[in-house]
Amino acid sequence: MQEFVKTYLLLGLAFSLMTACNFDKKKESKLIEHPKKEIIVRDLDAIRQRGKLVVLTENSSSSYYLYRGQPMGYDYEMLNDFAKSEGLALEIIVMEDLNDMFDHLHSGKGDLIACNLTVTSERKDKVEFTKPLLTTRQVLVQRKPNKWYDLKASQLEDSLIRDLKELADLDIYVHEYSSFYSRLQSVQDEIGKDINIISASGNIDSEQLIRLVAEGQIPYTVADENVALLNQTYYPQLDVKTPISFEQDIAWALRPNSSELLAALNDWIGSAVGQRKLTFAHKKYFESSKDQKDRTQSEYSSLNGNGISLFDDAIKKESQRLEWDWRLLASMIYHESRFNPNARSWAGAFGLMQLMPNTAERFGIDSTASSSANIKAGVSYLKYLEKFWEKRVPDRNERLKFILASYNVGPGHVLDAQKIATYLNKNPQIWENNVADCLLLKSQSEYFTLDVVKHGYCRGEEAYKYVKRIMSTYQHYQTMES
Repeated sequence: MQEFVKTYLLLGLAFSLMTACNFDKKKESKLIEHPKKEIIVRDLDAIRQRGKLVVLTENSSSSYYLYRGQPMGYDYEMLNDFAKSEGLALEIIVMEDLNDMFDHLHSGKGDLIACNLTVTSERKDKVEFTKPLLTTRQVLVQRKPNKWYDLKASQLEDSLIRDLKELADLDIYVHEYSSFYSRLQSVQDEIGKDINIISASGNIDSEQLIRLVAEGQIPYTVADENVALLNQTYYPQLDVKTPISFEQDIAWALRPNSSELLAALNDWIGSAVGQRKLTFAHKKYFESSKDQKDRTQSEYSSLNGNGISLFDDAIKKESQRLEWDWRLLASMIYHESRFNPNARSWAGAFGLMQLMPNTAERFGIDSTASSSANIKAGVSYLKYLEKFWEKRVPDRNERLKFILASYNVGPGHVLDAQKIATYLNKNPQIWENNVADCLLLKSQSEYFTLDVVKHGYCRGEEAYKYVKRIMSTYQHYQTMES
């Protein structure tokens, strides 16, 4: 079995992109240089004008993942708080290859990289780093012997590698373009003996290599201690106590010309609010091992499958009637009820799709209906709204936002907002910065008393935010397979 795995990992290297977020110092310099390509200039002012901060990251238990429809992760939570403090939305782009991340960063497709990135002198030649978020060191990941729990402490210690000289001639699997690879090369020089450093396939990430060690399919790997300790809580048969490097800083990476964004991030990291968030996030993701294990190993985690909720099958079935991506419908249900079939609002809306009693009756159900029936009735109402807006907003992508707002506040109020847009010489066919802004105006008497307005006062802010939240969540869900 080990020979098969070894062969697979070696062959996979030739056909796969490297996914690790720690790249070999020598080869990284060659790979992430893009001569004659202009590095875009976009600092904090331009980001504020755009209204969102774009983060490049990876799908991992420490940086970013989805659990029961909710985005989570150490880097994600902190950057989400920072973005809110700047009045910005947060857009996440999940990537597998660090070279592509650097390319996306310098070409302006992203504003920063956040993926447990080690600060090295080579990387500092290409990017700017924030203040350190944490420090860690590289450790050897090895499997304890069979029935290790029956051994005395001294016997267990004697069975494990603690001296770097003992690494000689061992098979250690790491990504060829990782800092682990270059560190092992340095260890060879230090001990004066060869280590059998085996290049792992790029489509197997560092946490998967740790799992392969735990399962006995490969003998050893190397990982950052914070990630190794986290994974040890999932696999108690692992030992991660042998360091092979000194402590290193972990930070976020930015373009060298993003001085204003760098300053804002450093101010936030150093502030009392930022420090509290750092402490909270570290406890949540690196210290609360049982909760983290439950999340990451759930079938409703993007780390262990592509499930979002218990109701995915019904959502997928009904989304076909709408001709929607099922993840969009799931995003809507998440914001309606958090996938709680027993949810009830103060106004009387009930079920997964929070239907009002009169709407539910119109589509043949009441509060005793099953979850699948509730979804079916909600989708029937969405199909009605689709028909209502089909000729009024011909563009399908734009129409979608009108439908979502109408589901929340009613089509009459959205139609009024469209008429206000025409009155103000805005585009009545475009949601963002046009009809959406006019829906907000329906809470002001100057506008809800206009002759063209037929449905009176409306607190449009709720529907305005509702559309934004659903589209933001949908963007997260799109990181998962459809």
